[in-house]
Amino acid sequence: MQRTAFTNPIVRQRADPWVYKHSDGYYYFTASVPEYDRIEIRRSATIQGLGEATPVVAWRKHPAGMMSANIWAPEIHFIGDAWYIYFAAARTAETKDGLFDHRIFVLENPNPNPLEGTWEEKGQLKTGWESFALDSTTFEYRGVRYLVWAQQDPAIRGNSNLYIAPLRNPWTLGGPPVMLTKPEYPWEIIGFWVNEGPAVLRKNGRVFISYSASATDFNYCMGLLTADENSDLLDPASWSKSPRPVFQTSEENGQYGPGHNSFTVSEDGREDVLIYHARNYKRIEGDPLSDPNRHTRAQRLGWKPDGTPDFGVPVVDGPGLER
Repeated sequence: MQRTAFTNPIVRQRADPWVYKHSDGYYYFTASVPEYDRIEIRRSATIQGLGEATPVVAWRKHPAGMMSANIWAPEIHFIGDAWYIYFAAARTAETKDGLFDHRIFVLENPNPNPLEGTWEEKGQLKTGWESFALDSTTFEYRGVRYLVWAQQDPAIRGNSNLYIAPLRNPWTLGGPPVMLTKPEYPWEIIGFWVNEGPAVLRKNGRVFISYSASATDFNYCMGLLTADENSDLLDPASWSKSPRPVFQTSEENGQYGPGHNSFTVSEDGREDVLIYHARNYKRIEGDPLSDPNRHTRAQRLGWKPDGTPDFGVPVVDGPGLER
């Protein structure tokens, strides 16, 4: 069976893409911009239309202080009766920690249309200790709202591990962080020891968390955590970890370093859709984080007979067909 695919890239020069379909029928999109200096939102009635939608600047970095540099990986969520944006920010690059000085922050907007109204800073989301922290996402399951994020523990070798905790409100933890995974397999420790960019998907009696690993060049790839829906999501023993990447570079299709994904659904709600970024070339001059050409892409997410997601391989750019 063949299905019409998306015309990729969906949005050019937008990394760490987040797409959320709201109850109003619109898809809302935000991502890291190449300048790392602001947070944009755009919306469209279709996933494909996000590339042509006019971006609205929701917030700009501060001139100095902890929210003044390297604005990374925003996500937009509707919680209760307000909109929230989670993002990571650092101090100006002159600090001793340079790039890796991030903390997690939250914005709130009560306007029904997040492209309008005022975004209020709710401050830093304290995670229990002060260290490199980023890539927060949130989901509600069986009456409990959780936060999942990446953070460095100085006592553990590596750059970031994945943690989960309940939320008391959208900007405050309601319990201690629990580590779900740390970089350990060879494909998770190339260039950097990284587990980051979590995204949550609930289906077929299970809760899945995808995440990204290794440096942000062609080695960047995705892993998967799985828990039974009836298990305690705050118990690390509830989660199993794929020993191999579930999504990675396809030289044949010209897609390098796919990762930092989100999940959404098709316009008719019948199919799950994988949103991610990737580059079209393998070799990068200089620091990969300074290369702007991580483009947002979309493709259908399949399902295996055992009820687990089938990510397949990154598809070629341009209009085409998925099998």
